[in-house]
Amino acid sequence: MNNKFNLYTSLSFLMFVTLFVSCSSDPDSPGTEYMPDMYRSPAIETYVDYGEIRGKENKSYKSILSARQTPKYTVPYVGTDEQTVKMMLPNKRKAGIAWRESHGLYGWDLDNVSGYEMSRFDTVNPMVMTADNASGILKQGEKLYSSMCMHCHGEKGDGNGPMIQSGAYGDLGVVPAYKNLDTLSEGKIFHSIYYGKGFMGAHSSLLNKKEIWTLVHYVRQFQIDGYGKFEEIAEVEVNQETAE
Repeated sequence: MNNKFNLYTSLSFLMFVTLFVSCSSDPDSPGTEYMPDMYRSPAIETYVDYGEIRGKENKSYKSILSARQTPKYTVPYVGTDEQTVKMMLPNKRKAGIAWRESHGLYGWDLDNVSGYEMSRFDTVNPMVMTADNASGILKQGEKLYSSMCMHCHGEKGDGNGPMIQSGAYGDLGVVPAYKNLDTLSEGKIFHSIYYGKGFMGAHSSLLNKKEIWTLVHYVRQFQIDGYGKFEEIAEVEVNQETAE
C-alpha cells in the first residue's frame, strides 16, 4: 500500500513540477517545447529569418538566404491543359541587355536588342475571349488591375492614378492614357508588363503569365470601345435583322 502511495505521490509531484515549469509570466509565450520536432519543421522554410528566432540572434545566419529561387528554365506545374502549359513556357521575345541595370533583371536571359518592337508581330493573347468567358476574364482583370496598376494608371486608364496625383514621382510621373495607345499591340502590352518599360518596373515576379494576359484583355477596354461586350453586339445584330 505504501509503495503504491509513494508511486502516486511521486507521479503527482512530477506532474505538478512539469506544469509549473511550463508556465510563464509572459502571456505571449507558448511555453516550454518538449518535443519541437513533432510540430516544428526541421526543414528550411521560405521567408523565415533564421538569424533571429524568438529574440535570439545568430549573426552567422544573418546573411544566408532561406528562400531559394527555382532552377533556371524551370516551368511551374500548371496542370495538364496543353494551352495553359504553352502559355507558361519561357517567352520567345526577351528584354534587352539594358534591362539588367534599368529594371534589375540580373540573371535573366536577355538579348542585345529588346524584343519589344518585334513582339507586335508574333505575340498574341493566347487567352481567346468569347461571349461565354468574357465576363469572368474582365472581372478577374479588374481585380488584378485594381491591385497592381490603378495606383499609377488610374481607375479609368487615364494615367492619373493616386500616385501620380500625389506628385510622388515628380516630373518623371507622366503616365500616358491607354486611349492614346490604341494602336499598341497585345504583344507590346504583355512585354511592358512582364519586363517593365520606362519607369514601370517588371511585374513578372508579381504576376504569372496567365494573369498578365488577363490584364491585357482588361486594358483593351480602355483602348477599344465595346471591347468584351459580346452580348451588346449580339443584341444590335438581332435588332438589325428584325428591322429588315
